[in-house]
Amino acid sequence: MHRQAGRLVDHQHQPVAIEHAGEHLVRAEAIARGGFIHHGQTAITAAAMDDSTNATGKNWWQRLTGGLRRTSASISGAIADLVTKRKLDEATIEELEEVLIRADLGIDTAGRVAAAIAEGRYNKTVTEDEVKDILATEVEKILAPVAAPLTIAPDAHPFVILVVGVNGSGKTTTIGKLAARLAREGRKVTLVAGDTFRAAATEQLKIWSQRTGASIVAGTQGADAAGLAYTGLEQAREQGADVLIVDTAGRLQNKAGLMSELDKIVRVMKKLDTTAPHAVLLVLDATVGQNAISQVTEFQKTAGVTGLVMTKLDGTARGGILVALAAKYRLPVHFIGVGEGVDDLAPFAARDFARAIAGLN
Repeated sequence: MHRQAGRLVDHQHQPVAIEHAGEHLVRAEAIARGGFIHHGQTAITAAAMDDSTNATGKNWWQRLTGGLRRTSASISGAIADLVTKRKLDEATIEELEEVLIRADLGIDTAGRVAAAIAEGRYNKTVTEDEVKDILATEVEKILAPVAAPLTIAPDAHPFVILVVGVNGSGKTTTIGKLAARLAREGRKVTLVAGDTFRAAATEQLKIWSQRTGASIVAGTQGADAAGLAYTGLEQAREQGADVLIVDTAGRLQNKAGLMSELDKIVRVMKKLDTTAPHAVLLVLDATVGQNAISQVTEFQKTAGVTGLVMTKLDGTARGGILVALAAKYRLPVHFIGVGEGVDDLAPFAARDFARAIAGLN
C-alpha cells in the first residue's frame, strides 16, 4: 500500500476509496423518501434501509410469525388433516414424519418428533394443538444449544468479522443490517467491500455505510480483496473503530479460487492482528432448503465458520432447514432474517422460532 494524490492505492495500483457517512446525501435522501436506488442489477428500497419500515406497531414476535407463516402453514395444515377425527396409528405417525421431512427439518429431527408424538399416545385420539406443542418442544430442544448472541470481545480493537456466503444469499444486506444494529448499540463500525467481483455489491454496501454512519473501504471492480481487508483493518485501527466487517465474494462454483482468496484475506489481516478474524459468519438463504447443508460443509472447509445467519425465512415454506442444520452441525446461530426491514434481522431465539414454526401463538 502507498499513498498517491491523497488516496490509498493497493499493491496492484487500484484506487481504494475510503468514504464516510454524509457523502452522497442525494442518494441517502432518496432512500429516506421511500424511493429506489439502482446500481447495476441491484435495487435497494427504503424498506431495506430505514427503521421506519417497522413503524407499524409490529413487535418482533409478530414479524417472526408473519415471516415464518409459509413454513408453519405447510406444517400445521398437514397436521390438522392427519389428526382430525383419527386415532394415532402407525400410518398417521409415518405421514407426520413425512410432513416434517418435506418441511426440511431433516430425517433425524422428523423421526425424533414423530417418536415423541407417538410416546404414550399410540392408538389414541390426539388434537392438532397437542401435536404442535410436542413439535415446538422437540424443535426447541434441538435449537436451544445453538442459539447464541454474537459477542463482541471488548479486548479486540477492532473486533473483526469476516462474512461469507454464496452470491444471492443476502450477505451484503446482512452486513448492512448488522452495521445498523451495532451502530444503535453505540459502536463505531468500518466496512470493507471485499466482494470485488460484483460492482453492485460494493455500491450496495456504500449505501448501507451512509445510512448507518459506518466508514467504508472499497476498490474498483476486480480489486484485490485481501489488500482492501488489510487497508480496512489499518483504517479501523487508526479511527478507533470497535468493529470491522469484511464482505467477501461468494463464488462456490470456483471453489479453488474462493479458498485461495479467503485464505489470503485471513493471512494478510493476521499481519496486523494475529487473532483476526474474531468471527466468521456464514449467511445462508433459507429458500435453498437442503442445499444449505452443502454450503455449510464447503464454507466450513474454506473459511472455518464460527456462526450462522439465516436470511429470507419469510420467502419460503422451507424454514425447517435451520433445525436440520442445528442438529447436524451444532454451529451457533446468531441471527435470522424475516423481511427487508433493518429490524427484520434479529438475534436468534430458540423458543420463539420453535413456537412460530409449529404455528403456536
